[in-house]
Amino acid sequence: MIPIRYVEPVFRPPSEAQSLILPVTDGCSWNRCTFCEMYTAPQKAFRARDEAEVLESIRLAGARYGESIRRVFLADGDALVLPTRRLLTVLDAIKTHFPAVHRISSYCLPRNLRKKSQEDIDALAAAGLSMVYVGAESGADAVLAAVDKGETHETTREALDKLGAAGITRSVMILNGLGGKALSDQHADESARLLNATQPEYLATLVVSFPQGEARLRAGFPGWVPLDQAALFAEMERFLSALSLKRTVFRSDHASNWLVLKGTLGADKARLLAEVRQAMAGNAVLRPAWARGL
Repeated sequence: MIPIRYVEPVFRPPSEAQSLILPVTDGCSWNRCTFCEMYTAPQKAFRARDEAEVLESIRLAGARYGESIRRVFLADGDALVLPTRRLLTVLDAIKTHFPAVHRISSYCLPRNLRKKSQEDIDALAAAGLSMVYVGAESGADAVLAAVDKGETHETTREALDKLGAAGITRSVMILNGLGGKALSDQHADESARLLNATQPEYLATLVVSFPQGEARLRAGFPGWVPLDQAALFAEMERFLSALSLKRTVFRSDHASNWLVLKGTLGADKARLLAEVRQAMAGNAVLRPAWARGL
């Protein structure tokens, strides 16, 4: 048993499958995005974990697993909401009790970096924070407002620039289909503009989906019309065409995606576009509907 208190459900990025999940907060401090179902359970109400509990968890886990831990993911939805001092204390404890750790990562809401100076973020990088996952979702202000994201194109860009300046690896997520039929073109174009301006190290696209129903989204976005499979491919084609990335690892292989795409942008842009266009023409192997359950 890992000597850490977990509050279910626990979420992590797919690439953190081999990481020790270390909760420093519970839930999400914003938790108003109408497309998100991750932190809606009553037991996941936002709270910062007691610092003494977090440090004791690190000590106990370190005593038990010591050299075997290579990666640590700071949970839950936005660990970087914590004051810089507290984060530095946690990072220092991780380095002390897990000497073999070479990557510490977390989710990051752009809004939480507005309160941190560049010096704060530089200090976090120097203390071992090496990668963050930023759910940009869209670069279009109209889409962000419609889903109550609490961000704008500019606030997301500022956060990504701060992280990049500190040398922290950025993995950005965009939600294919989030703008619905009416805002699809704007969603694709403005998301590409955001990424071109910031040049993140990683980019992932997921298809927006609602296992628990669309009522929450539609309450604030009443005109939202979901994209069918053909329209999703058309939006992806428009998005990829507008990207001018130099060296960004691209993945569109989440369970929500009909079409699996993998490559590096811009080296593989022509191939990726060709694969999308094959799908648009009905000539691609797609993930079966039964395999897209979330």
